[in-house]
Amino acid sequence: MTPDEPTPRPPTPERRALVVPGWVALALDAAVLAGGILLAARHGPRGAGVLLIVAAALLAAGFIVVQPNESRVLVVLGRYAGTALQGFWWANPLSALSRRRISLRVRNFQSERLKVNDSSGNPIEIAAVVVWRIWETARASFDVEDVGQFVRVQSEAAVRDLAARYPYDDYTGDAVSLRHNSGEVLETLSGELRRRLETAGVEVLETRLTHLAYAPEIAEVMLRRQQAEALVAARRTMVAGAVGLVTMALEQLAESDLAQLDPERKAAMVSNLMVVLSGDHSPAPVINTGTLYT
Repeated sequence: MTPDEPTPRPPTPERRALVVPGWVALALDAAVLAGGILLAARHGPRGAGVLLIVAAALLAAGFIVVQPNESRVLVVLGRYAGTALQGFWWANPLSALSRRRISLRVRNFQSERLKVNDSSGNPIEIAAVVVWRIWETARASFDVEDVGQFVRVQSEAAVRDLAARYPYDDYTGDAVSLRHNSGEVLETLSGELRRRLETAGVEVLETRLTHLAYAPEIAEVMLRRQQAEALVAARRTMVAGAVGLVTMALEQLAESDLAQLDPERKAAMVSNLMVVLSGDHSPAPVINTGTLYT
């Protein structure tokens, strides 16, 4: 690290707040309030009873009710005092001035359709959904300004980086592509998102690509290319099968002594069989009424 580079700030560690079970504190607060009322009724408004009533009111400010899958981040006089989880609690009454509600529920983020260039330079459209939740409330509260906005921006940046890292389609059969290797691509996206969102205390549960296509300006050209490749692959399969059938036919003819073919006639037979087996249309039968040599 050079002297001009800022020193990275360590993440804010999460800790549990020092709290008391709410029902215990409620009973104590009720006893203080009842004692204050009795003393105020006996000695008038200038006695210790008024102080007890005021103390009971201050103690009442410390009660916290935290719903399931929620938390309360407590700040006392500008310092992080801990996180309270589900339940009925009593905490430092001064934390009433700053209690941040942080939801721990699972959330979805659906990105817009982003137009980017893949690793081959082809413009494509891509969109993803990210399933996430907060697992470090202190980081989500103090280390980022807006955790929802942070997740949105970082998710879109990760999707753009993913699209630029891989080609949309692999025409060589050796590279990882967005269309054919969805498992590896999604694993890469999840790892990148975990790295980016760790700062905000966010856990990435799942990622999915919801849209993947060529951009409209090249979609028609790429469709014709895919059709041509599919046709070539189909032809390759047909030729390989035809060669196997012709080989089998010649071997069976040779074993059965049904017909003796010289090399020229054998070549003609192979040619005819290849045309019949590899053609696009059904062959038209031709009856030869002569001999093989006329």
